[in-house]
Amino acid sequence: MQLTAPQWEFIELYLPIGEYGPYPERLRQQFEGVIWRFNTGGQWREMPTEFGAWSTVSNRSRQWRDAGVFEALLKGLIAEAAKRGEVDLSWSASTPPPRALTTTPLGCTWARTSSPP
Repeated sequence: MQLTAPQWEFIELYLPIGEYGPYPERLRQQFEGVIWRFNTGGQWREMPTEFGAWSTVSNRSRQWRDAGVFEALLKGLIAEAAKRGEVDLSWSASTPPPRALTTTPLGCTWARTSSPP
């Protein structure tokens, strides 16, 4: 997946750059590799070389996860969409929808009409 220039400008602000790397010109390539991985569900080793070495992109993804980059990016995207009126933040998950499906640890599913005790 190729990010557009405006998308990359927004995302780039959330990516940390350490004293010894990653090289700024490779950040976009590596981030697009992470997007490829989660869009396709493929293994890291199957990642096309256009994104760089799979092991580097995998390690970068883990570092970003551990540093809270993806969480911060998601919060930033939600805030930006809210500023433009493109998201409704008034939704509440305090009560389940009627006839919510419940799944047991064994995978059995049934409909329930009230909250569990």
